[in-house]
Amino acid sequence: MDSWVEELHFPPVNIPITIARLLPVLPAGPISASPGESLYLSNLDDIIGARVFTPTIYFYRSDFLGNSTRKSVTKTLFDALSLVLVPYYPLSGRLRETRNGKLEVFFGQGQGALMVEACSEMALENLGELSVPNPAWSPLIFRFPNEEPYKILDMPLLIAQVTLFSCGGFSLGLRLCHCICDGLGAMQFLRAWAATAKSGTLVTDPDPCWNRKFFQPRNPPVVKYPHVEFMKIDERSSLTRSLWQEKPVQKCYRISREFQARLKSVAAQTNDQRFSCTTFDAMAAHVWRSWVKALDVKPVNYKLRLTFSVNARNKLKNPPLKDGYYGNVVCVACAVSSVHELITRHLTETAHLVHNARIGVSEEYLRSTVDHVEVDRPTRLEFGGKLTITQWTRFSIYESADFGWGRPVYAGPIDLTPTPQVCVFLPEGEADPGDRMVVCICLPESATDKFKHFLSSADQSRDDDVDTKN
Repeated sequence: MDSWVEELHFPPVNIPITIARLLPVLPAGPISASPGESLYLSNLDDIIGARVFTPTIYFYRSDFLGNSTRKSVTKTLFDALSLVLVPYYPLSGRLRETRNGKLEVFFGQGQGALMVEACSEMALENLGELSVPNPAWSPLIFRFPNEEPYKILDMPLLIAQVTLFSCGGFSLGLRLCHCICDGLGAMQFLRAWAATAKSGTLVTDPDPCWNRKFFQPRNPPVVKYPHVEFMKIDERSSLTRSLWQEKPVQKCYRISREFQARLKSVAAQTNDQRFSCTTFDAMAAHVWRSWVKALDVKPVNYKLRLTFSVNARNKLKNPPLKDGYYGNVVCVACAVSSVHELITRHLTETAHLVHNARIGVSEEYLRSTVDHVEVDRPTRLEFGGKLTITQWTRFSIYESADFGWGRPVYAGPIDLTPTPQVCVFLPEGEADPGDRMVVCICLPESATDKFKHFLSSADQSRDDDVDTKN
């Protein structure tokens, strides 16, 4: 069964690049906003967890690039982006704070997105395995000199770095502000940009919809749930300390379809006819337990949280959300368990927790989230006792990023270590959709062997080598 879980290695590599030019990208035509105007952002858009740039990287080999085509890569992407910024004009604005720390998009002269052209004397083959995120790829994502961490105010909301390699291949490194779109919204924008680059004329299907006032808070706000996902919890466990004091390392594992099916089968062993276990329920429960066991979290009565985003688009019925809406429509679901319960109970019980948190996201839960943020706007990320799983397997990221040069060899994130309590489920580029996945997670070096041991065991219910004492 170990062969069903394969650790993927990425080499330390130094990527020297030369920045050739910085190109502001303005909309190619008139837009639906004038200088001095602003746009409302919903409480789902400017919640603290969305106040980040999401960096992604896309690698393209030279197979489909002739010399003339290669020279036009930057121009093709630039021209297409300029066209797409007309209907997606909010991405040409900037963020600023208004009353009570709330954000809005405002428009001024000469803003636009930013495209960076760079080159490297290296070849793509020198970068090592291109199927697994590698923190060493960071130079391929543009950051301003002396840029403050988590800075989003008065920044271009889309930053694209095109790096041309000596072999003829290239990478596209994107930073997209999460306040403007969630993962599905980002894929919608990426598809429009790619289709426009392919055709040479503007293609949007569906047409983008802004309408962030769809999620305005109620007056007065009605908070019907405790929203433990945002609750500040005193860190009385060894969890955060072990991750932040000892520099964590990023580890990635290929999970076969057979292993996923086995986990789902084990997790579904219950007499509860109402429990319809999904692959995500089983995988999330299994990774959570394996991570906590490997970290040997103490004390064992400490309450831990597993959080993950749930797409709420299909929950909205009264009224339904318009097709083409690309803003944030995700709720943070939260499962809670003590350390002792998590590491000693059967996988089924943990999967139940994940399942119940997931299906608990309803239209009313989403509205309650909007109102909760209005009443008590979180001002900092809370890490106490928490693991956050981000599921990229539901995004058609490889299909969306075909700009005319074929699917990327790799598409996805680069570096999880700045937020070591985040785990990502990625699709594998060469695999069929729904087949193998790659799990990326951060651990102290001292815990990596134990984590792989627990992760590779689908039948663990209570391991003899787990210490359950205080």
